[in-house]
Parts: sequence; structure tokens; C-alpha cells
Amino acid sequence: MKLFVGLGNPGAKYARNRHNIGFMALDEIARDHGFGPWRSKFQGVVSEGRFGSQKVLLLKPETFMNRSGQSVGDAARFHKIALEDIIVFHDELDLAPGKCRFKQGGGHAGHNGLRSIHGHLSDGYGRVRLGIGHPGHKDAVAGYVLRDFPKADADWLDDLLRGISDGAPALAEGDAGRFMNAVSLRVAPPRSSKSSPKPKVAKAPEPETEDTRSAMQKLVDRFR
Repeated sequence: MKLFVGLGNPGAKYARNRHNIGFMALDEIARDHGFGPWRSKFQGVVSEGRFGSQKVLLLKPETFMNRSGQSVGDAARFHKIALEDIIVFHDELDLAPGKCRFKQGGGHAGHNGLRSIHGHLSDGYGRVRLGIGHPGHKDAVAGYVLRDFPKADADWLDDLLRGISDGAPALAEGDAGRFMNAVSLRVAPPRSSKSSPKPKVAKAPEPETEDTRSAMQKLVDRFR
């Protein structure tokens, strides 16, 4: 079994916050791939489904961000899920809006949700880092992540979430490269290689010159 964890804060007040992009990603996966209804468990809500033969549990902790590890730890221990089979979807200040990166293991970089998971499970799990950009100063971070995405971000946010959903089966199979390709096809689709043919430019007619040959010369030239 794979455990996909989306990080965020519970309740309608936070639903569209930048900090809740992890929740949004799991909602998109559950909706697009016909996962089961969300139900309360492990101090959060869970939804179960399959990608082929691979069973996947989606988990949205409801402990609030800075205690996410309590919920993730409960689910991982109950199902005996190895660290390498846990993938956490979270907001990333150090990536530009709309960017996505996969990382296996590593530090928490000050993210409170990851910090909590580190404390309960250690650092060997995978992460899908979802770029939301940085407000420019560390003192502005708290207010920035707890504000809703503006309407101007709707297009790239929709493309990113759809790409994550497209690539989710590959991620469940352990193919991070194919997952990233699926995301890229949504957020940066390739340009068509077919270009419109250039219009042909008509050549200017050659200037006419006066024929000064004699009648005899014309006849001779004709039979050369």
C-alpha cells in the first residue's frame, strides 16, 4: 500500500489558502480516479482507491499543519507502511508558483508540517513540492501562506492540480520521472512542431528589353 498525504489546515476558512494546496491535490486525485468517499480516521480524513493492482490511501490530517505528524504516524503504523511508500504533497515557498518537484528524503526547510512528520517518522519519505512563490520577506510568510490563492492564479493552479492527478498512477508505481512528465504536459505543453507555411513572394517580372535584331538575324538565331 502507498500512503499519499496532503498537508493543509481543516475547515472552510482555510480551504483555498496557499498552505492547503496539498489538500487540493488529493481532492483532485480522489475525484478524477474514482476513489472512495472521505471518512474520518487517523485524526484526519481518508479515501481509498487503486491504480491497477496498487492500493493507495489518501490522507488529509485534521490536526492542523504543525501537528500533521500525529495523523501520518497513526496511519503509517496501523497499515505498516514503509517510509519510502509515503509521499507528502505540500506547499513550497522556494519554488515559483506552478512549479512542481519530487524529492525523496531530506530536510524540512522550516515547513511546520514536514517538521512534525520528521518528528514522528524521520525523514525518509517522499515529497511532492508544489510551488507557491515567496512573499519576499520572511516576516510576511505567515500571512502569505494563510491567504487564499488570488483569481489571477486560477489557471496555473488548475493546470498543476490536473497534472498531479494525471501523474498519480505513475507516482504510485514509484516512477517519479513519468509523474513529472505528466505534470509538465499540463503546465508547459509542448509547442506544435508544425509551422504555417511561409507565403510565397511573387518574383518581380524581368524588365522587357527592345529586340534590335534584323529580320535576317532573327531567322538565323531561330535555326541555331
